[in-house]
Amino acid sequence: MVTEAGLKVVLVDTNPGVVQAWRTFFADKAEVKILCGSILEQRVDAWVTPTNASGAMDGGLDAVLKRHFGSQIEKRVQQEIAQRYGGSLPIGCATCVLTGMTLPRFLISTPTMWASVENVGETFNVALACAAAFQAVHMQNRVEPRSISSVALPGLGAGTGNVGVRRCASLMWTSYNLFRDYQFRSFEAMQAALRQQLDALIAPDDSAKVKLEFADTGEWTW
Repeated sequence: MVTEAGLKVVLVDTNPGVVQAWRTFFADKAEVKILCGSILEQRVDAWVTPTNASGAMDGGLDAVLKRHFGSQIEKRVQQEIAQRYGGSLPIGCATCVLTGMTLPRFLISTPTMWASVENVGETFNVALACAAAFQAVHMQNRVEPRSISSVALPGLGAGTGNVGVRRCASLMWTSYNLFRDYQFRSFEAMQAALRQQLDALIAPDDSAKVKLEFADTGEWTW
């Protein structure tokens, strides 16, 4: 079952290496728009930012967006983390908060690491973070249908996370396929489906795609 029909997905990054890797791995996904540039230029309903477990927007794209929106955006993200997760946002989950602007109306924060700077290059954190961002889109649209009809994502983990650009693209491609083909009722259900496959795999090299294969057809039920 294809979900979120008509959702516009934009992959955008200032790193040409990330962009080239996306173009290679997403060559079979003509519906995904890939751009070299700033996420600040994307007029979409939601921007996605890689964050840390506390939601401290003190580095990387987080810091750029804090300057763009003002310090209140960090307070909103951290209030959401405190309310829903007791102050620590697990990898594989995400927050979706109002920005106070028309476009983007929402900021989706998804952790790729626990601390502000951490090497996650040998982990599957990018896949979990990317899938969580798409799950946040599902969940927001379940509450308010079509409130997110377009979303922009950067190269998750490819900066302070030290994830290689091709590995980043491969894991984001994997998460996009999960999002495109299935929907889940919760972050936990999404994580279980993703981990079922990732835990059985040897960490992919820089040229491999990780394709999720499910034994059944149709929507997962949890």
